[in-house]
Amino acid sequence: MTGKEIMFEEVNRGHDAFVKNEPRDLFYRAATELVSLALRNAVNLTVAEALAVLLHTWNRGYFRFQRPDKAEHFASLERLLTEYHGVIHEYRKRSIDTVDSGEQVKIANLFQEFEGVLGPVGAAKALHLLAPRFFPLWDRAIARARGVPLRKAGFNGDRYFKFIVEAQAQYRELKR
Repeated sequence: MTGKEIMFEEVNRGHDAFVKNEPRDLFYRAATELVSLALRNAVNLTVAEALAVLLHTWNRGYFRFQRPDKAEHFASLERLLTEYHGVIHEYRKRSIDTVDSGEQVKIANLFQEFEGVLGPVGAAKALHLLAPRFFPLWDRAIARARGVPLRKAGFNGDRYFKFIVEAQAQYRELKR
């Protein structure tokens, strides 16, 4: 078996284990669909509400301890979504394979803006739902495993970009 075949086998085993053992997969699939519909105005939910489906189930701990004012929280998220609508739309059309090192500042700043409202894990999850082929999922366990543990909210943009570059390299390796 070649190294590439072993890598594909590992990825497939990991995916199968995730689907079998992760009960929140349903929320991920539902949120992905809802965000897509909300972005097209094809559902009676805002994009922020569609994002909340995943964020409030996969990020329960953050919302349990942070307890942001619901109306203010949604208003802050809506402001971000409005301000970065064009950028998000462009990233939504792209793949992680197209990330360029010249985008580091732009992506790190975008991440930090979302991080200010959603925390670092919520920012990564929201960006992933908004542009799933471009922004990879990232959380504390993944960051720690990759040797870049999360810092205080507002200081993780460069770390997330570093993770994107690593994920891009893995994607390219699998694609070869």
